[in-house]
Amino acid sequence: MKYMTTAEIREKYLSFFESKGCKRLPSSSLIPDDPSLLLTSAGMVQFKPYFLHVKEFDPAYIGATTSQKCVRTNDIDIIGTTGRHLSFFEMLGNFSFGRYFKKEMCTWAYEFSTEVLKLPKEKLYFTVYLDDDETIEIWKSLGVPDDHISRLGEEDNFWRAGPTGPCGPCSEIYYDQGPSFSCGKPDCKVGCDCDRYLEFWNCVFTQFDGQEDGTLAPLPTKNIDTGMGLERMAAIMQGVQSNYDTDVMRDLVRVGETLSGKAYHSAPAVDLSLRIIADHSRSVSFMIADGILPSNEGRGYVLRRLLRRAVLHGHKLGIQGPFLSNYVAKIVELMGDVYPEIVDNRELVERVMLSEEQRFGTTLRQGQHYLQEALTSQVDDGVLPGEIAFTLHDTYGFPFELTREIAAEAGVRVDEQEFKACMEQQRTRAREANTKDAEAAWSTYGGVHAELLKRVGASQFVGHEQLEAQARIVALIKDGAIVDVLSEGEQGEVVLDVTPFYAEMGGEVGDTGTLSTAASLARVTDTQAPEKGLICHSVTVERGAFRAQDIIQAQVDGLRRKRIARNHTATHLLHAALREVLGEHVNQAGSYVGPDRLRFDFTHFQALTKEEMLQVEARVNDVIGQAIPLTVCETSLEEARKSGAMALFGEKYGEKVRVVSAGEFSKELCGGCHCNNTSDVNYMKLISQSSVGANVRRVEALTSFDAFNYAAQHIAVLDDAAAMLKCQPLALTEKLNQLLAEVKEAQTTLKTLKAQAQAKSADSLLDNQEISAAGYPVIFGTCSDADAGALRTSWDMLRQKMKTPGAVLLAGTNNGKVTLLAAASDEAVDAGFDAGALIRAIAVHVQGGGGGKKNMAQAGGSNVNGIDAAFDAAREVLGCRHA
Repeated sequence: MKYMTTAEIREKYLSFFESKGCKRLPSSSLIPDDPSLLLTSAGMVQFKPYFLHVKEFDPAYIGATTSQKCVRTNDIDIIGTTGRHLSFFEMLGNFSFGRYFKKEMCTWAYEFSTEVLKLPKEKLYFTVYLDDDETIEIWKSLGVPDDHISRLGEEDNFWRAGPTGPCGPCSEIYYDQGPSFSCGKPDCKVGCDCDRYLEFWNCVFTQFDGQEDGTLAPLPTKNIDTGMGLERMAAIMQGVQSNYDTDVMRDLVRVGETLSGKAYHSAPAVDLSLRIIADHSRSVSFMIADGILPSNEGRGYVLRRLLRRAVLHGHKLGIQGPFLSNYVAKIVELMGDVYPEIVDNRELVERVMLSEEQRFGTTLRQGQHYLQEALTSQVDDGVLPGEIAFTLHDTYGFPFELTREIAAEAGVRVDEQEFKACMEQQRTRAREANTKDAEAAWSTYGGVHAELLKRVGASQFVGHEQLEAQARIVALIKDGAIVDVLSEGEQGEVVLDVTPFYAEMGGEVGDTGTLSTAASLARVTDTQAPEKGLICHSVTVERGAFRAQDIIQAQVDGLRRKRIARNHTATHLLHAALREVLGEHVNQAGSYVGPDRLRFDFTHFQALTKEEMLQVEARVNDVIGQAIPLTVCETSLEEARKSGAMALFGEKYGEKVRVVSAGEFSKELCGGCHCNNTSDVNYMKLISQSSVGANVRRVEALTSFDAFNYAAQHIAVLDDAAAMLKCQPLALTEKLNQLLAEVKEAQTTLKTLKAQAQAKSADSLLDNQEISAAGYPVIFGTCSDADAGALRTSWDMLRQKMKTPGAVLLAGTNNGKVTLLAAASDEAVDAGFDAGALIRAIAVHVQGGGGGKKNMAQAGGSNVNGIDAAFDAAREVLGCRHA
């Protein structure tokens, strides 16, 4: 058996199945083209439409072959503890959609294993489903001895998407790694949980349709879905015991050794941290490169958790400061030639990582604060609840060991059993979600739209070339059900065989317009594609009726479409200008393109300055003024990338893509509607910017007449303001600065005068001293136009001026309201003065309430006329007499 690198194994696999007639396709995005899935976790995900025969695969090929990047995190806490578990891995696969089946698959799997990889035949073992005699006979015909074939039950060797739907037997191929990998049990054999027999290839023969009564009906076509773990095969071909010792993963582990100064295989804790960082850094890099950004939910939460776990283990190794970008450089070097998106988005990956590493420092401090509070309030009999440790782990990224260590320093033990129970509950939820993901990946499309797509096929869109077309109604939908007719006054959906209406997609809103015959008219209020390829027109029938198979005239609202096209073209120009001004890390993270405005979300790490906003706007308008013709061409994704076309952040593309170019300034993959020339946009005006999440900014803009109207309205406001201030509009800033300086000077003068008045008032109040029963002086006084702050200032002045430390009761009036303030020196408090008790006793007289401490308290009220009564009540409480 010859040593092979990971890259060699990958290429040999893909080339082998190409030679058999399969079409080599690129890996799909980690963001699956399926809302029911969180992340792409298997090679077959991108082929779902072909398995379900919603789309027909290229007839020139018998199937497909790919190396699919995958992320699975249902067992995240196990990653690094074994040599097999990874969060990111590559799945080699070959697929058939009815064009080859068991005989070919088994033959080729055996040929590839023994003749291409040259695995020793005596080390190969095969499992089949209990009743699958056909597959057993195929393996035997290839020379596999009986004692190397095992029959296993449904749990191991029968694949189901769910209780019903596509299913079929599996056949798995194992490699015997030898007795040294064995658990040592006498009955150790294929299927044992130990590492001796390593499964590396799973062949699923999807040939049945599971019925509700449990029977298996044959599918019209029999499919092949296979998966070979590339990292597992690399471990076999390189003679190592762990995925982390294979060439790619070992190079990433080596990055950690260099950064930390600690050697791999030197200590179990060191090995664990080095493995986790190597694995997680690869997952995070590919997730960001595919358009996933850190957040507190969904994919973004998975990304953030992986990233923070890597950072924590970096800290455990003693690595100081941000460090993950060092891994990105190595990942690009090792895998960039196969996955160009990691190269194209390298700057973005590094910037997001840096931002998150810095942000996590703040979160760690918050977690430490949370833990310290819990240690003072949540400990019972010296034990901290495991639920607290789980929250720290799940929300703040604290490993259990760190929580236990900090708690131990405080003499507290953590309830580890409760923590483990919480962790197991989370794993159960994750496994259930992962099962649902797998079921959703294979399950048939649901609902009326899915049924329609299978029955009538995709709609033909002709709206790039024309705004009007004759079409046939192929289906009508009302209240979620297919109907025969839509009559006057009714609302529903119309599906046409051909349509000029653009369905909402890629941020661009759907078209509106009319459907008509000589006797009928329906207003199209929106156009959507609830299933990819199926275009549905939301309508209100205004006259007559529409029936299935009617021939109708479809007319798009041309003026509205023109406004949308202007905004869409401006969005492309804006994207290019932002990259030019801010840097190539800028990528689209969302958009809205409507007839009235455009919104563009993009990856960036701080607010744009005023100067940057002006630069971007000027650059877009410069290109608009150059009157550059827009060109559109269809090509392969690979050729589009080579030409420099921008693939939008997180977007998923088919084999053929549409490239929209504005000269050399902008070139993007886009299926939307555009102008013929940049000059058609007329003018673009940026009107706002904001933050929509970590590392994502948003700008909004107007174009053409909307932008002109916006500018005209603002000019009118400026003219009015200039007239009011008796200056020219362009002199407004200078005039306002002058007025603001005058206001500031006047405010300073007023503040000085108020202070002088308060001092004089304080002097006059000194004459109003009375003596309490306890012997300390008390000053009573009323201050007009005074709030609580002014009263406290008066108290500060009086305290300094009083010859004998004492107390005050002051009343301030302002806009018909009353504020009472009671305050005292320490000596008066020691003598029995209690400001809080006093205020509570007398506030009723001003129809208010309040309280405070012994040395100061206040109350608010609405009865100005009750001040004297409040003062008299205070005198009675304090036993005051005139000095």
